[in-house]
Amino acid sequence: MTKKFGVLPSQMIREMMEGGFVNGANPANVNPASLDLSLSDEMYRVEGVFLPRPGEKVRELLGKVDHTSHVFEHPLERDVTYLARLNETFALPAEVYGYCNPKSSTGRNDVHVRILADGVSRYDMVPERYRGELWLAIQPNSYPIQVRRGATLVQFRLFNHDTRLSELEFEMTMRKDNLLFDSHGEPISYDRLKIKDGDGSVILRLDIEGDPLGYECFGVDEPVDFSKLNFYDPGKFFKKVKREGDFIRLKKGGFYVLSSKEAVRIPPYLACEMVPMDERSGEFRSHYAGFIDPGWGCGKEGEGKGRSLTLEVRPFEDMIVRERQVIAKIKFERMMDIPDMLYDASGKSNYSVQSGARLSKHFIS
Repeated sequence: MTKKFGVLPSQMIREMMEGGFVNGANPANVNPASLDLSLSDEMYRVEGVFLPRPGEKVRELLGKVDHTSHVFEHPLERDVTYLARLNETFALPAEVYGYCNPKSSTGRNDVHVRILADGVSRYDMVPERYRGELWLAIQPNSYPIQVRRGATLVQFRLFNHDTRLSELEFEMTMRKDNLLFDSHGEPISYDRLKIKDGDGSVILRLDIEGDPLGYECFGVDEPVDFSKLNFYDPGKFFKKVKREGDFIRLKKGGFYVLSSKEAVRIPPYLACEMVPMDERSGEFRSHYAGFIDPGWGCGKEGEGKGRSLTLEVRPFEDMIVRERQVIAKIKFERMMDIPDMLYDASGKSNYSVQSGARLSKHFIS
């Protein structure tokens, strides 16, 4: 039998849980190609983020830096770093490894989160044969947030091989299936892509014709409670971005929620990740959340024509951004098998009907 390679789908994530490779996870936190990881009751306020050296446990390193226990009844302060132990522990087999991404709602609230694993000198990476617990570094950047035990801020993906598409594989896939659509719902062919990096990626452009165009965060001291959905008045935290002729202005150090011009469709046999833009495109960060599950933009019966992607943008210089200017980059990944649940059909997400720039599920829409 030919061995399959790719991102592990939902049914295999459950098998990993049942087999003792992933412990302490809630089955309700399984997504089509990822697992939401949850906060335990142990969290500390720390003086800064850090990485362990090979052979060094995060808990041991924690004892070497100033830290105080966090009381969950209190909000996490903006511009302060916290370190939380996650409920899940791992005993991964050979040839299976993992990467983590912030959840969409985490990124849209400008909360920077990164996974730390014992003895791993990289953020958000869990190597094969890893055994132990994981910790989550959390830093709210624009306003305080209130989180509770069991809250999920990050999602974990499992792989048995690097299955990102090469440029040739990407071209062949686009000729076989519709992955991108324009604002009129018409498929965008590979030949219509005018800007390419030649590495199997898609360069997305900024939409400044939508309504709203996007949002700029004020930076306030009122906390957002992550357990309250469709609750907060967005006008207390954000103002709408206004168009000036054929461009918008983005201020250095600001935080913006914007949207891609293209609508993206992720068929069941693929997943998708946002990846960093080349600095030659400008000095900015275009995403803080970065993973899209299979079935995104496909509709419940496969009738979908994609959906735009929400972008969390932080410029490192004052920027004048014009219509259809490049703003983000995505790469498709091959699934090991078709998941037994798909993004649009599962009914789990708060963003399955979004169009254009949209704030997190905590704000009144």
